[in-house]
Amino acid sequence: MSNRQERPSNSQQRWRIAALAARLLAEDGISELALAKRKAARRLGLPESTLMPDDNEVEAELRSYQRLFQNEEQPARSARLLRTAARLMAIMQPFNPYLTGAVLEGIAGRHAEIDIQLFPDSAKDVEIFLLNERFDYHHSPPRTERAEAVLTMIADDAIANLVVYPRREERVSFRARDGRIRKRARLDAVNKLLAAIPLPSR
Repeated sequence: MSNRQERPSNSQQRWRIAALAARLLAEDGISELALAKRKAARRLGLPESTLMPDDNEVEAELRSYQRLFQNEEQPARSARLLRTAARLMAIMQPFNPYLTGAVLEGIAGRHAEIDIQLFPDSAKDVEIFLLNERFDYHHSPPRTERAEAVLTMIADDAIANLVVYPRREERVSFRARDGRIRKRARLDAVNKLLAAIPLPSR
């Protein structure tokens, strides 16, 4: 009996964490899934040992939240961020740019950041290029050991992270924390996504 009682409890806790994490991602200026889950668990008063929902569960709750509460603003936000990403990717073409993350997935919250992967011969080449093009940027902590640098800038009032990897990593499949292969897209695919976003009705 005790085991049967524990399973619904664990499942309910995972759902509560996922639902609150989704709201934090959508509304409260958090852009990382792992951070949103940790903050959600703390706000719910759950111990650190609590079994966390996986990224799929949080993303499903985030999509539901955005459909319910941000149905009108979400398409416009996605289009705006995709346009900014496409503009930056066009500029960064010498370094083989790929869009990844929430903007590509179509689940960007109000404070989502644009993540663009670059694969230059050297991270210094990117910095020299940005300086020559008069882009203001700063270094941010890399989220993975494979990244050589993260160069963060403001573009069209959005935060954009240029995540620089060694050129040899371009053919490697990147995985999220839960083991899923992370989606990424070249500029032509991003432009197709932009073209597919419906125009707002007047």
